[in-house]
Amino acid sequence: MSKKIVVLSGSPRIGGNTDKLVTAFIDGAESSGKSVTLFRVADMKIGGCHGCNHCFSSRGTCVQDDDMLQILDAIKKADALVFASPIYYFSVTAQLKLAIDRTYALIRDKPLVKRTAFLMTCGDRSSDVAAGAITMYNNMRSFSKWEDAGIIVATGLHELGEIEGRQELVKANILGRDI
Repeated sequence: MSKKIVVLSGSPRIGGNTDKLVTAFIDGAESSGKSVTLFRVADMKIGGCHGCNHCFSSRGTCVQDDDMLQILDAIKKADALVFASPIYYFSVTAQLKLAIDRTYALIRDKPLVKRTAFLMTCGDRSSDVAAGAITMYNNMRSFSKWEDAGIIVATGLHELGEIEGRQELVKANILGRDI
């Protein structure tokens, strides 16, 4: 049975640098026989967590009937979970943060997935701008007892397609194969 990977991509820019990084990861994963389900959360209807704890009394079922339900169902069956986002103002996109917050519905039955990874792009030349997002990721990972498979930060990307030919694409492909 092949490993199942869920990728949550928070980029609202179709065909952008984050999409290209995600594609390299998926190509690597699929080339090694893994099954990948990609959710472009920026294109989905996902409401913010209400903090009502309905999910705790209903075995991980959220009270909200929106697109997040299919994501939660996929994560329940996954071996690995990958987050991908451009860095917007020192963090992940708001769209990805909504989805991350809603995974709260699954923490009762932790650990759900065994491994996780984080793919990021940013305009700044320093990866320091991703420090807040990486801290959030590491805190989630530690709390959820997920093994970190890798973090990739591609810096200095302002224009569409600037990631072409960059080492981060090769690293994402290898990460996909190895996760």
